Amino acid sequence: MAHFILVRSNVREYTEWKRAYDAHLSARNEAHLVEKHVLHSAEKPNEVFILFEARDLERAKAFVESSDLREAMQKSGVLGQPDIHFLES
Repeated sequence: MAHFILVRSNVREYTEWKRAYDAHLSARNEAHLVEKHVLHSAEKPNEVFILFEARDLERAKAFVESSDLREAMQKSGVLGQPDIHFLES
């Protein structure tokens, strides 16, 4: 069974957010998250969708709940709380 995480966020400015997101790669790697897609809405370019494969579900959940991620999201311009869904196939 494969595990995935789907995240939907609203950001202040996509380009600014993407730079900060890319800079946080090592933390995602440590959480065993594999980026599958980074997309933004065609109608609302500051609405972002990210699909990850979670190779270790417990590490992924800990990462999602970490203060490091909250700080990174705040610095990158994420507005409000993101919608985070844990999925499996």
